[in-house]
Amino acid sequence: MEMKVNPDVVVIGELNVDLILNRIEQMPEIGKEILAKSMNLTLGSSAAIFASNLSILGLAVAFIGKIGKDGFASVVLNSLGSKGVDTSQIMQSIALNTGATIVLNYDQDRAMVTYPGAMEDLKLADIDFTFLSSARHLHFSSVFLQPGIIGSLPELFAKAKSMGLTTSLDPQWDPAEKWILNLGTLLPSLDIFMPNMVEFLNLTSAKSLDEGIRKVEKMAPAITLIIKDGSKGAYGWKGGKLIHQPAFLNSEVVDCIGAGDSFNAGLIYSFLNGQSLERCLEYGALTGAVSTTRPGGTGAFESLSEIKKIASEHFKMSI
Repeated sequence: MEMKVNPDVVVIGELNVDLILNRIEQMPEIGKEILAKSMNLTLGSSAAIFASNLSILGLAVAFIGKIGKDGFASVVLNSLGSKGVDTSQIMQSIALNTGATIVLNYDQDRAMVTYPGAMEDLKLADIDFTFLSSARHLHFSSVFLQPGIIGSLPELFAKAKSMGLTTSLDPQWDPAEKWILNLGTLLPSLDIFMPNMVEFLNLTSAKSLDEGIRKVEKMAPAITLIIKDGSKGAYGWKGGKLIHQPAFLNSEVVDCIGAGDSFNAGLIYSFLNGQSLERCLEYGALTGAVSTTRPGGTGAFESLSEIKKIASEHFKMSI
């Protein structure tokens, strides 16, 4: 898909498909077979869900990432393209397959198995900085799934800042649970750092939200912290002020896949439209809740009119 205008946001991150299994009677056991009553193959990855939903909200979005040349690659490219995301900067590897995640949904929780594939091969040298410089904002997601570039993130963000972009990062879960990320060199080049609560406490080696915030403040006093906490809502911190945003609870959750990424999309949309931190948090909480009303991370984001309809009917809020 050719981009007709400069992107508002360039998203760099992992790309994969999600094979989602729903209505599973019990957890799988080695040597036994169980049944799922529902299956859905959809665009996966935190970064891709964020990019798709941000595009539907109304910003011009481009994606930089790496996939294979296979059937799953077509799902990724067609899905992003159908949501208006510029895919011209997505590289395709002949040697590596497109990543895939098998998602086992149980009520409001899930278990996942991911094959990283080509996403592990993305490197700083793959980034077209001339293209990146045409954007207003850089967002990066899922650092631990991308070992080829994780060590270069401070350089990537420092360069983006030097070109005048604002920046955000959602670290996502570390499958190895080692949580090795040099926050001291990374955070000063970030405008917005947006982990969930568990990720935040692990990354800061803190036992409480307040302790983690104090540690981050010493490293990057000007940063905006966004900490997602599921059904408990989200927290925003900037300049010594902590704000709590309650969640918009959905009594009929279809699934929670991509809810955090949809929250990110709403928050960054508001941020780039010059809204206050309070309004950014509220809009993020609402778009995150909207996501839970349809299967998959992008199911509820078919069009802006559909998002507005869901927000009004389910949550009595206007977008």
